Amino acid sequence: MANVTHEANDLQYGFHRTTAINLFNEVWDLMEKKDRTSEEDFQMIHKAHASRFHWGEIGEPVNFSRGEWQVSRVYAVLNRPEPCLEHARRNLRIVQQNDIKDFDLACAYEALARAYSLTGDTEAKAKYLTLAHEAAASIEKEGNRNVVLQDLGTIK
Repeated sequence: MANVTHEANDLQYGFHRTTAINLFNEVWDLMEKKDRTSEEDFQMIHKAHASRFHWGEIGEPVNFSRGEWQVSRVYAVLNRPEPCLEHARRNLRIVQQNDIKDFDLACAYEALARAYSLTGDTEAKAKYLTLAHEAAASIEKEGNRNVVLQDLGTIK
């Protein structure tokens, strides 16, 4: 009987992991699509939240953080400041509570800078842009550092 439980857990884990990854990637495809329909905008929102949900079932704090980051980014793309800021704050809390550094810390600051850019809070935007640049300077992998720096360059 223990094997059945173990197998069921493996299946459940695999389902949540595969679904989370696939949805995360589908969200990226939608975010990068030039002429999204309003229906695709809603699909993007739902898929981002669903991906975060599935990571919440089986993932680690870094997965939770990246899920919150993506949800925040979706709302930024859609110019919806309130949920963008809420998920950016959740992301930073997860990063801080779990002592997550490197790429994910820089991304958490980037998300907040982007969210504050949407709200019009220029002081908070400047604060988090500075923190993001400082955190990006400490990212070990050059490719990851360049991704963050490129993203920071898109914040208006």
